[in-house]
Amino acid sequence: MSAPFTLDQQRYLEGFAAGLSARSVTPAAAPSAPAPMGPDAAHLAAQDRAAARAKLTDQEKWKREEHPFDAYPRLVAQARDNAAPRPADNFRWRYYGLFYVAPAQDAYMCRLRIPNGLLAHWQFAGLADVAQRLGGNYLHVTTRANLQIREIAPKDAVAVIEAVQDLGLWTKGSGADNIRNVTGTPTAGVDPQELIDTRAYARAMHHHILNDRSLTGLPRKFNIAFDGAGRVGALEDTNDIGFQAVELRDGHGVAPGVWFRLALGGITGHKDFARDTGVIVAPDEAVAVADAILRVFIEAGDRTNRAKARLKYLLDAWGFEAFLTAVEEKLGRPLTRAPADAVAPRPRQDRAAHIGVHPQKQKGFNWIGVALPLGRLTPDETRGLAEIARRFGDGGLRLTVWQNLLITGVADAQVDAARAAIDALGLSTQASPIRAGLVACTGSSGCRFAAADTKRDGAAIASYCEETAPMDAPVNIHVTGCHHSCAQHYIGDIGLIGARVPVNEEGDTAPGYHILVGGGFAEEAGVARALYEHVRAEDAPRRVARILRAYRRHRSAGDESFVAFARRLDADAIRRLADAEQTP
Repeated sequence: MSAPFTLDQQRYLEGFAAGLSARSVTPAAAPSAPAPMGPDAAHLAAQDRAAARAKLTDQEKWKREEHPFDAYPRLVAQARDNAAPRPADNFRWRYYGLFYVAPAQDAYMCRLRIPNGLLAHWQFAGLADVAQRLGGNYLHVTTRANLQIREIAPKDAVAVIEAVQDLGLWTKGSGADNIRNVTGTPTAGVDPQELIDTRAYARAMHHHILNDRSLTGLPRKFNIAFDGAGRVGALEDTNDIGFQAVELRDGHGVAPGVWFRLALGGITGHKDFARDTGVIVAPDEAVAVADAILRVFIEAGDRTNRAKARLKYLLDAWGFEAFLTAVEEKLGRPLTRAPADAVAPRPRQDRAAHIGVHPQKQKGFNWIGVALPLGRLTPDETRGLAEIARRFGDGGLRLTVWQNLLITGVADAQVDAARAAIDALGLSTQASPIRAGLVACTGSSGCRFAAADTKRDGAAIASYCEETAPMDAPVNIHVTGCHHSCAQHYIGDIGLIGARVPVNEEGDTAPGYHILVGGGFAEEAGVARALYEHVRAEDAPRRVARILRAYRRHRSAGDESFVAFARRLDADAIRRLADAEQTP
């Protein structure tokens, strides 16, 4: 016997039935309104059902009043007048990848779409020119293997979009209630241990989204990632949909070989990883399955409460089985299931493989991971790396979720010359275990939500800890400015989230952080837990150094990882050990 419907499911069905009833029973005195038509029909119908139960959010009203893709002429007019957008248009222009970030900066930030993080050398060099001519003269590599151009004057906003498109790249749908940049394994196609090359699947999903307007205007943003089980991960378990390459053993009722395992509901800023559904997907069916998932979310996601509008909350309300049943109805066939013991253990990721020289599966060739200072690149550095990729590699560059990049296809005989050229740019193919795992969001220098200057403070933490608490094993420090968790502080060995710290009884505050420990990803996935609250920004380097020194002194057997140490002890015990440490 099937389980009874939850309260949320009952409300959804009641609203859906009410909508049908309203259309089928028309008062004689007034004609019925026509049913929504066209690519926006499912969204309009979902809004109708939601509005019958509660008040739509402002964002849903703005989408309903004027679809952002119908408002481009006004964006052009605002650029001509060098005019800043009002709130409704600030939301709409995010559909074009433009975020007006006042008061942090009286300017736009432009976010791109770069499927699987792949760029040709000439595209990378071209973006350097765009940033220099129309932006703030720098680029940011993001935690979604993407790029941002910042400090764009309103008058240059349209010129930036057009310049990016001229390079064969995209900004469309990279913000607001849309499916964001589709990520994949950075070492796809060159990784000796990968089970599958993710590039074709990320690209297919990318173009499927771009060419179907009905997949825009979701209840909230949506992330999709493909992980091919290579040495450098895609953090697919932090996405709404995570496709994880797995190898199925024979004898379990499904064809053996490489499949994608389907994970759903990741949103680490809300303390949840994507969970295994028990569903396996043939790689060439991944786009169709993702499309069905998206269409269920479009129809049933919450459009009255932004805080509960992500896929996770629909899964929480319905349960995974009810949700998957709805997906099967959209798909028109059952999903394929596989028991856990049919799945062979996945190859482990290498937390150091995104920095330095590493052999490719192509004999005699290597990828070189370049360490970037918290993801920031000048135009000269960008053009220099593009030229190195052209001269010494296969002409391609790969962005990673660790805010750095890889140059692929470097022949053994060219490695030394490529490294020397990278060093000449002032960059490096080497990094300490602390700096290699350091991630920071934009922070208060460029984001109005951030409570602290994360990039400046992250650099200070790394410098101080390298001097006073050097590490001999990988450690990830994630510094994020606010609850949006763009730097994913909950998955760091040590995570810092910006906070306003009280400094006196009059209520004055200063920039600072709450500090967490014990987060992890991939094989060690887990949410970090609170250790210290209200640490002033200038005190954060010393506090983090004490945590690291306590780990070095008290780890078990000398080779215990930080995450194992942090999970073996409770927060009080770690605090006592850290507080007992002395730092200069």
